[in-house]
Amino acid sequence: MKTDFVEIFQTIRAGLQPYTANGFTALVNSETNYELWSERKVSFEGRKEAPMYFTSVKILKGYVGFYLMSLYIEPELKAMLHPDLLKLLKGKSCFNIKRMDDTLMAQIDEALAVTFTFYKQKGWV
Repeated sequence: MKTDFVEIFQTIRAGLQPYTANGFTALVNSETNYELWSERKVSFEGRKEAPMYFTSVKILKGYVGFYLMSLYIEPELKAMLHPDLLKLLKGKSCFNIKRMDDTLMAQIDEALAVTFTFYKQKGWV
């Protein structure tokens, strides 16, 4: 069980890396913050064309924040996520992670796959 926030952050960031080969770019990549955005510019809710935010992981004061924009855009996607992962969801799209094991990382990987599929269906990637 990992409890060190730097180690948790690095584990999640490593899980996000494969998406850089699937149409996403790390627009922010520091020791405490990693953000992936679509390479394709899209229009969304009347806004001008711009890259679409996909996901991020950040070390915050009391937890590591893992963000999935798809849950903000399409809350019904929550039904496709593991109930244990959903217990960590605070707000609309941020998971507060204080401890991590292989099971939780597998649930995060599944959530990323759901989000990736959603983005593909929308034509955002």
